Amino acid sequence: MKIAIINGPNLNLLGKREVDIYGGESFEGFFNYLQQKYSKFELSYFQSNIEGELINEIQRVGYEYDGIILNPAGYTHTSVALGDAVAAVTAPLVEVHISNIFGREEFRKLSHVSAKAKGVISGLGLKGYELALLYFTELKF
Repeated sequence: MKIAIINGPNLNLLGKREVDIYGGESFEGFFNYLQQKYSKFELSYFQSNIEGELINEIQRVGYEYDGIILNPAGYTHTSVALGDAVAAVTAPLVEVHISNIFGREEFRKLSHVSAKAKGVISGLGLKGYELALLYFTELKF
């Protein structure tokens, strides 16, 4: 089973940026953990701070992979185009947020992705990615 993990802007700074909100672990370290623990999956990882690159990656994997885990980060609240890309592909997608976006600033409560995702995991830290992987283990392909 092929699962793509796609992270949006500023998530390349995990472990350095606002550790009180996002924790002290880098995503690369966490991704290595996921690869070891879930070796039955073929996992890929992509991160970009550029909206168009995220859309290109969703389109690239969205017809070939069995699932996508997407943390659109700041583009969650601003990018209609990212939401449109999610709606356009056939791979099921789980939207993940490290922080609880519904407990933060008012503008963060709007997601242009959520309505097009199979589900949303928010506020459980990096564990949210692992829970999304577990969701995919339950799907019957």
